[in-house]
Amino acid sequence: MAFVEPVTLKSRGIALVPLSPAHEEGLAAAAADGELWTLRVTSVPEPQETRTYIETALQGREAGHRFAFAVTEEATGTVLGTTSFHDILPAVKRVEVGYTWYAKRCQRTHVNTTCKLLMLTHAFEALGCNVVGWRTDNFNFASQRAIERLGAKKDGVLRGHAMRRDGTVRDTVMYSLSAGEWPEVKAQLSYLLARPRD
Repeated sequence: MAFVEPVTLKSRGIALVPLSPAHEEGLAAAAADGELWTLRVTSVPEPQETRTYIETALQGREAGHRFAFAVTEEATGTVLGTTSFHDILPAVKRVEVGYTWYAKRCQRTHVNTTCKLLMLTHAFEALGCNVVGWRTDNFNFASQRAIERLGAKKDGVLRGHAMRRDGTVRDTVMYSLSAGEWPEVKAQLSYLLARPRD
């Protein structure tokens, strides 16, 4: 049995459904909203690479180290982006959350906060995780701010850790959240989602 079993997570009009080849067209359209693949510090696929992106995610699911979701609008099924549990370590009950990106129209909306609340609730309360981690490019300042807004703690920086798509080598900023910190973070995320937006 896999540590992360197939599951659909829903809240506030958003549904995280297991990523499948059926999401190819929708995922390509989401990436095209803002031409997200042009961002140097992300892993967003170009439209013609979407099928390969999905196949790679499904290989990770088969191997047990990644479980990818399509982020969809629950009412219509429209694909808004994707996110994953990855670097899944059942022995120590740790997962990381990443490979996350959304169509430009969804950025700075309730979508990311809703997805993180769904995923963290599943990780800590269904999977029994001790720790949930994040990693991001040292130059992806927007991602770092978003992770820090969730209440995650910065663990440090891995120097010369990974290749970017342009062939340069990046430093990776690591964050984590422990099970003991989760109740307060859950309360804060719920508060942020409940308050009126401008």
